[in-house]
Amino acid sequence: MDTLRDIGGRPHAQGLPCKAFVLLLWAPPSISFADWELNMPVGVTEISESVYSLHMTIFWICVVIALIVFGIMFWSIFHHRKSKGAKPAEFHESTTVEIIWTIIPLLILVGMAVPATATLRQMYDTSEAEVDIQITGYQWKWRYQYLNEEIDFFSNLSTPKEQIQNQAEKTDTYLLEVDNPLVLPVGKKVRFLLTSNDVIHSWWIPDFAVKKDAIPGFINEAWTKIDKPGTYRGQCAELCGKDHGFMPIVVVAMNDNDYSAWVAQQQAAKQAKAASAEKEWTLAELMTKGEQVYNTACAACHQANGMGIPGAFPALKGSVMATQDKAAHINIVLNGKAGTAMAAYGGQFDAVDLAAVITYERNAWGNDTKEMVTPQEIKQARGQ
Repeated sequence: MDTLRDIGGRPHAQGLPCKAFVLLLWAPPSISFADWELNMPVGVTEISESVYSLHMTIFWICVVIALIVFGIMFWSIFHHRKSKGAKPAEFHESTTVEIIWTIIPLLILVGMAVPATATLRQMYDTSEAEVDIQITGYQWKWRYQYLNEEIDFFSNLSTPKEQIQNQAEKTDTYLLEVDNPLVLPVGKKVRFLLTSNDVIHSWWIPDFAVKKDAIPGFINEAWTKIDKPGTYRGQCAELCGKDHGFMPIVVVAMNDNDYSAWVAQQQAAKQAKAASAEKEWTLAELMTKGEQVYNTACAACHQANGMGIPGAFPALKGSVMATQDKAAHINIVLNGKAGTAMAAYGGQFDAVDLAAVITYERNAWGNDTKEMVTPQEIKQARGQ
């Protein structure tokens, strides 16, 4: 059956008969809705609790106002209806009434503004942070740079393509799982510096009450201080292109000891990656690694079989670029192509990953050039 997808990438059936559609509308909530929640989460930070408390305060104020106003209105309509012989009062202007309906709303607004202002001041206070992380939005992934620890990595959607294409059963974390989650310490104030490499994105974690736009050329600030360890999920909340629904956020909160061990592991992995750029790679090794990189960064546009998307993204299978001009192939992967959706990957991957993916593209799907691109060639093209 053909399917349509919503912004979140979830499938909707197409071409259902009218009777089936009516039955779906009347289906019980347990069938119609995967998760039936009407309120925002309390969250796991002091800010999220403050936001929830403010939300509920304003909500109940609105409920009381609605009950009073509609109660008086309905009572007046019922008790002063024409059938009972009620006669409309005739008067023009009343200073007392005008003062009352001005002062009472003013007091209500002041009563709402005081806690709202206190919460907003708290939300915007990014001072005295213990960890600083720059978050950069890309189409369609996130880059996390730990400014104090010199850790830098990309976070990509890791939901299997079989689930997205309705060829496998979907899990509870469908479209909300990544290969490299953001890891944060519990009990420490973390400042986020948000920007974008291309279009406007929005970094949103409901459990933290953090939702901040990532805008090209600007740096926005936000912060959090997580109260308890756990895994927390969010999404890009700004319509940022065709794969907007495939840009999840996963945060893993750890205690101090586990976080310190993770930092040490990341720094060791960084050193190992730098050393791997100097080793002699075989064609088979580069092909294996290149396939992983391609499926992560390239398959969404050029497809896993290298056939591309006609009219949108060119095929790599049998193309002149991938079978003949190696220098041009390296250049376009490193620097992208202006005016197209082809991004520059030179700043997103290290020399080994770049060499591997180009090697893979030149030898997969029957291209079979037998040519190998080495990390040293990538460094040379970068001017390193």
